[in-house]
Amino acid sequence: MELTIAQKLDALLHLQSLDSQLDELIKIRGGLPEEVRDLEDDIAGFETRIGKFQGEIKALEEEIERNRSAKKDAEKLITKYKDQQMNVRNNREFDAISKEVELQSLEIELADKRISEAQFRARGKDEEIKNTQSLLNERKEDLKAKKQELDQINEESQEEEKEIIRQRDEQATGVEPRLLNSYRKIRGNALNGLAVVMVKRGACGGCFNVVPPQRQADIKDKKKIIVCEHCGRIFADVEGVPEPATTGRGR
Repeated sequence: MELTIAQKLDALLHLQSLDSQLDELIKIRGGLPEEVRDLEDDIAGFETRIGKFQGEIKALEEEIERNRSAKKDAEKLITKYKDQQMNVRNNREFDAISKEVELQSLEIELADKRISEAQFRARGKDEEIKNTQSLLNERKEDLKAKKQELDQINEESQEEEKEIIRQRDEQATGVEPRLLNSYRKIRGNALNGLAVVMVKRGACGGCFNVVPPQRQADIKDKKKIIVCEHCGRIFADVEGVPEPATTGRGR
């Protein structure tokens, strides 16, 4: 059985009412869901940063061990060369071994310098880890509190939301697909989520621009689907008797 325009508009208005109720429940949550997501992103970022610092410290520790090993090798060579100096046969051999001792002494100095620099950088990374860990702990505490608050709100409104969604889905099946698609498109573009509105005090209930008296009368008759020429919202009806209006209001 074909629905009348009035029935189609009533169905859309009821659907809008249910969607508006859902919007109100979402408003109660406020920015909590987004705050929770932001905190989770912050925590993941801090954990990644700590992991990076830990990897850099490990590389520095390996560098320190390599230089300590090189230093030990140089010390062994110096001991060996000094023993050889005790048995040289001429000055040329003595000078050659002395140069080797000097070279290994420079290697020890270089190893000590590299060890000191790596240790300094490692201490800096340790400090970065401590600072980041402190921020991470703060974010985790904030996240715990926000999640508890959000869970409490969700728990309080969960049953009501489920029932409204059930009614909303049931109501949507009674709206013809073409109108439903238009409704969804308009609603998606509307900041306040209103796709179906009443004419109130001579103005559109969505954008508040004036609706001419003759257009109000046509809306009241419900002979065809009429939309606001300013915002595109669907007019469901006129509150009270259509009356003339001469001035407009801003969106």
